Amino acid sequence: MGIVLANIIAIYRRELQSYFVSPLAYAIAGVFWFISGLFFVTILFGPDGILPAVAAIDLQGQQGVPVPLIDVPYEFIRAFLDRMGWLLLFILPILSMGLYAEERKRGTLELLATSPLTNWAVAVGKLLGVVTFLITMVAPLLIFEAIAIGASNPPMSPVILLVGHLGLILLAAAILSLGMFISSLTDSTILAAVMTFALVLLLLFVDLIAKSIGGPVGEAIAHLSLLKHFNTFIQGIFDTSALILFASYIFLGIFLTAQSIDALRFQRQ
Repeated sequence: MGIVLANIIAIYRRELQSYFVSPLAYAIAGVFWFISGLFFVTILFGPDGILPAVAAIDLQGQQGVPVPLIDVPYEFIRAFLDRMGWLLLFILPILSMGLYAEERKRGTLELLATSPLTNWAVAVGKLLGVVTFLITMVAPLLIFEAIAIGASNPPMSPVILLVGHLGLILLAAAILSLGMFISSLTDSTILAAVMTFALVLLLLFVDLIAKSIGGPVGEAIAHLSLLKHFNTFIQGIFDTSALILFASYIFLGIFLTAQSIDALRFQRQ
């Protein structure tokens, strides 16, 4: 067990270091932060933003018109994390496309496949590395969110903020895990990104397919939707069934990746 853990840590450190010396990784982070900033400003100050809507409601209230109550911090966090989830749809396939495809292209995947390292250790280490890099991208956004909700009265419960970001990280880990498996199947990073994007689209909109089928089968298929369970988290609801679903996707991606590398190991024997 100790040897396996040491191998996972070694792969994890190697993978994480590769991101912090990669110009592509910095470019991805820059684009992510720029678009996130645009979403932040638009949600708060845009024509259909939260603050103009609150100002309009206050004006109606002063005029004696009955107005609905709005939980501004909650609506902001929910809307912002929803946008972040859609942004990750485009960012994550780019992050995952080179996890194994680059190894194939450089010829180092064969070395990994025939090394004493277990396939599971390699897959887990690589996934932990890319997820950690993603967390470093998401963490600065907490500063902007804290500033936006810091002046709320009454103060917003931090549980909603934490649960929402947990859902964002779990969604990302599930997509990255599946993208890692697809990356292990080809030496083309572009093809890996396109295939991952297509798979994520299918998993995000599987609930629409389920509605068209209907009945018990449709209800069963609807539970596979990433979008449905992600929305549960960003509403501040810690749902164990959603947690199990994301964990299942993560495990499935690691398992399929390990089997893919094991097949390559068998071919090289």
